Amino acid sequence: MSDTNAIGLYESSASQLAEKLNELLANYQIFYMNVRGYHWNVKGPQFFQLHEKFEEFYTDLLVKVDEVAERILTLGHTPVHAYSDYVKLARIQEDKHVHEGQACVRGVLQGYQTLIELQRELLSLASDADDEGTAAQAGDYIREQEKTVWMLDAYLG
Repeated sequence: MSDTNAIGLYESSASQLAEKLNELLANYQIFYMNVRGYHWNVKGPQFFQLHEKFEEFYTDLLVKVDEVAERILTLGHTPVHAYSDYVKLARIQEDKHVHEGQACVRGVLQGYQTLIELQRELLSLASDADDEGTAAQAGDYIREQEKTVWMLDAYLG
């Protein structure tokens, strides 16, 4: 009996990667709901600009939620799917009662910074496990989100 999974990774490594991916998934889900809330509740002079931008962000986050869950399945594991688990696993906290535009943008900025940090941890694990698929996914997300962080930081001045 082999100690590798269907895609040729050692099961011990795949298990570790799936655990980190589930942590990432939880953070994506909490962040997605935060950004959705910013979209619904933002007020102020930049309403139209921010309302549209937040929709762009949460639409992209929802795609990534699905991609992360599918990567966990590809590794032969099960993605967490209960909101109570997301709250326990996530570093990103629920952001409630935020309406002011600048505060919403700060919440988005902090969320992306947390995701980048987690994805760098995942990238290191994936590299150690010779898991090019997970490494490529994490690297693509990091590259894209670093640019978003730069833009959000510039917006906030």
